Amino acid sequence: MARRTDRRDFLGQVGRVAGAGLLAAGIAPAARAAHAERLYAALKAAAGRPAARVAADEEFWLPIQQAWDVDRSFLNLNNGSCSPAPRVALDALFRQWRFANEAMYHRLMFVLDPQRESVRTQLAALFGADRETIALVRNASEALETVTFGIPLERGDEVVTTNHDYPRMITAWRQRERREGVVLKQVELPVPLADPAALVARFEAAITPRTRVFHVSHIHYTTGQIGPVKELCDLARRRGILSIVDGAHAFAHLDVKADAIGADYYGTSLHKWLAAPVGNGMLHVRKERIAGLWPLFAHDDPASPDIRKFEQQGTAPVPLALSISAALTLHQLIGAERKQERLRFLRDAWARPLAEEPRCRIVPSLDPLHSCGIACVAIDGVDPAALCKHLLEKEQIYVAAIGRPDVAAIRVTPNLYTTLPELDRFVAVIRRIARDGLPS
Repeated sequence: MARRTDRRDFLGQVGRVAGAGLLAAGIAPAARAAHAERLYAALKAAAGRPAARVAADEEFWLPIQQAWDVDRSFLNLNNGSCSPAPRVALDALFRQWRFANEAMYHRLMFVLDPQRESVRTQLAALFGADRETIALVRNASEALETVTFGIPLERGDEVVTTNHDYPRMITAWRQRERREGVVLKQVELPVPLADPAALVARFEAAITPRTRVFHVSHIHYTTGQIGPVKELCDLARRRGILSIVDGAHAFAHLDVKADAIGADYYGTSLHKWLAAPVGNGMLHVRKERIAGLWPLFAHDDPASPDIRKFEQQGTAPVPLALSISAALTLHQLIGAERKQERLRFLRDAWARPLAEEPRCRIVPSLDPLHSCGIACVAIDGVDPAALCKHLLEKEQIYVAAIGRPDVAAIRVTPNLYTTLPELDRFVAVIRRIARDGLPS
């Protein structure tokens, strides 16, 4: 539940986050103040109301939609790959870049770099974790490959994952397989996954005396299926197995905390559902696991228990990391639970009408146990890659094609700035294609 917001406190937060950047971007103070007032009024009116009811209140979401500068002639329904950043985050980034650029290297490393600690603290609070377990990295791939290549394993040791985990992560494990002789085992994820316990049972059946690691997705990138990560992490701990969770699609999408997951390692991107500028990610390592994990980039003490040993990238774009704070502040003002319910509401706005079309199939289940803001639609007899190409070139609608034997569909991922009329337009196009076929 979002905390009560005092008007003066709220406007102060908005001013600190957006002020100088919006002025530099040429946006008048009066327009900035008016938008902040509208947003404050919406938050005040929503106070105490159930998040699921606020999710359907278009008056509440209008000023939030206006926090993004996007080209409305182009409908981006692939926010699951990369979301645009809200205006406040971009302005914070540009402001910090200009400030650093006036006196490089001094300002970059001695003025701005220490502020990364504040970002670490904010991310830790959002995830319900100890700040000394949070590393600032560039994306989920860097976070997870830090773990993949950093866990000490011996020839014959086994890693269990699914056939729906992210290809880059599978490639990383395959590299260890080729170089070091570890064994990667991929269990099949049923599509749709009717019972999460079935996936847990498949992982348990795959365990042998050589099993050392579970690598699982919190939300599967292929379909939006929410995985039973808590149950899998609990199983791993009971059997003395390390648990790695790919949270690229879950962090700031689902309202979850570290303790509710129980992973040894959790990696995520921040350019998807938190909508921070591209180049930001987060790695969470359970405190007792830090010392035993080798850093991806060399550190003078690789056995250090300091989480910062995973941030040794050389000269780094510090303003990128600092821009996380602005995106995170907006996320917190909206409220994690409200955001989660709005994403599910937007998913339902397109998926439920299309589920009634005889030639359309929606995966995964729209039950909250199974999915939130991400889902896929398949049209019988229509190739998803061809459909994706048509939507982009003829309709200026951007989606992702999922071309697998068990999922041949397009993945649809709106974000908070997406409007209901935009989703109505998408539904109308898909309905036309489902009824009349893909134009030649």
